[in-house]
Amino acid sequence: MLFVDKPASTAGLISSGSNTQPIIEEWKGPSNKLIFVDDDEVYRRIVKAELIEEGFSVLDYATGDEMLASLQGGAEADIILLDWGLEKSNGIDLLPTLRNLGIDLPVVFLTGRSSPVHERLAFERGAIDFIDKSRGTEILATRLRLIARNKRRAPASSQMCQCGHLVLRIDAGRAYWKDCDVNLTVSEFKVIYLVASHVGEYVPYRQIYDAMHYVGFVAGSGEHGYRTNVRSSIKRIRNKFRQCDPTFDEIKNYTGFGYCWGRRAK
Repeated sequence: MLFVDKPASTAGLISSGSNTQPIIEEWKGPSNKLIFVDDDEVYRRIVKAELIEEGFSVLDYATGDEMLASLQGGAEADIILLDWGLEKSNGIDLLPTLRNLGIDLPVVFLTGRSSPVHERLAFERGAIDFIDKSRGTEILATRLRLIARNKRRAPASSQMCQCGHLVLRIDAGRAYWKDCDVNLTVSEFKVIYLVASHVGEYVPYRQIYDAMHYVGFVAGSGEHGYRTNVRSSIKRIRNKFRQCDPTFDEIKNYTGFGYCWGRRAK
């Protein structure tokens, strides 16, 4: 898939409902593979048993080192479920380690540290969801199915896409600007892939937010609180591009609607 010289739409806007799909449970069965890391053995065993009852296959570990060794040894999973405070390391510090090893699985935090500071840091590091342990296994299982549904419905694409000076390595989840690695997190890469796929068209805040997490994800304060999260993410993305090129100015904003890659259609 090549984005070069992609024609822009007449209006330059994308309908906010263009990717909306009903939320249904459709990811059950023996192929549901989770990796669950928590150093509380009793809690880990209880949650594992309940997730198995919900139709998931679960590999559980007490430490991040055990998880990493298992993945490097060939263990397979669709989603990684992490506790924040592990015995030998913080779960949050495992995210860049996973990325550096080329492991690009969705990471969900299941934690008792539910402050906005912890939540924001998790998303900045590339987590796809952040769930308070007090919500219970039923809510956890529902949100995991949402993540899995969107992951499995991702459109097939070639391994590399190019749009002017932007090169996207789909297989590695890497973005390059003028041959410089922008070092985006997983969620930031998804945002750039989305907006660069619609050159000259404004992509709505809600659609960008869904790309960062999954369709139907809710966070932030108030009905439109997600817009603040999107603006913060775009600000971080711009700053990363400007570390490679101080003149970078490809991401445009339409106040109250969304963002556009490149010049919008007249």
